[in-house]
Amino acid sequence: MGLLKLLTFPVSGPVSGGRWVLQTLLDEAERRFYDTTAIQEELARVEQLHRAGEMNDAEFEQAEEALLRRLLEAQAYHRRKRHEAKPHERSFS
Repeated sequence: MGLLKLLTFPVSGPVSGGRWVLQTLLDEAERRFYDTTAIQEELARVEQLHRAGEMNDAEFEQAEEALLRRLLEAQAYHRRKRHEAKPHERSFS
């Protein structure tokens, strides 16, 4: 099987490398999008802008709703990831 890999490397090598790069980019994008700390910081920033009068009530409510929805999605995402990372436990009762 090693000879087949060696012979197909000129084609499979760049494809595998491209797949790795795309997966790495996707992982980083997910990490940033679902970062609950960053979302909470953005919520605090939006609230601060609203209190300072730099954002009207409608803009604030729209931004807050979008961020709260994103925060809930992020929490669900992290729960799914934790569940997927746990080895499946079987009960032999």
